[in-house]
Amino acid sequence: MKTLANGKDRAEIVRRLGAIGPASERRWGKMTAREMICHLSDAFRVSMGEKEAKPVGKWFSRYGFKWLALWFPASWPHGVQTVPECEAKFGGTPPGEMERDRSELLELLDRFTGQPRGFALQAHPILGQMTEKEWMRWGYLHTDHHLRQFGG
Repeated sequence: MKTLANGKDRAEIVRRLGAIGPASERRWGKMTAREMICHLSDAFRVSMGEKEAKPVGKWFSRYGFKWLALWFPASWPHGVQTVPECEAKFGGTPPGEMERDRSELLELLDRFTGQPRGFALQAHPILGQMTEKEWMRWGYLHTDHHLRQFGG
């Protein structure tokens, strides 16, 4: 299973991020490619405690959903609502210049995957508390999901 803890998997994500441009067309959803880059950055900020996001859902519904989201061998479904703090139009970071935003995302990815981590991973607003292994899996899956959204 792919994870950002694996150097090859992380390098694949970085390469794919480099292939996304302002003209990349979405295959589903409402975000633009520029908004997607900012969305990913905000999601990494939330995971590292640099941005707050209110939890959604109940603790008893999280465990089974978390297992399915992280370990079920299928792509994530389209149209799952994100938290407003990670959505550019509702409280997330609005896009600026694409290359600057991408550079910022790559720096956040470096810090998220770096060892030793200088931060404590926060609870995910939808999936709840996660282990480092779960966070690294989530990071790969979340980024992969949005790269596939734009053909990357």
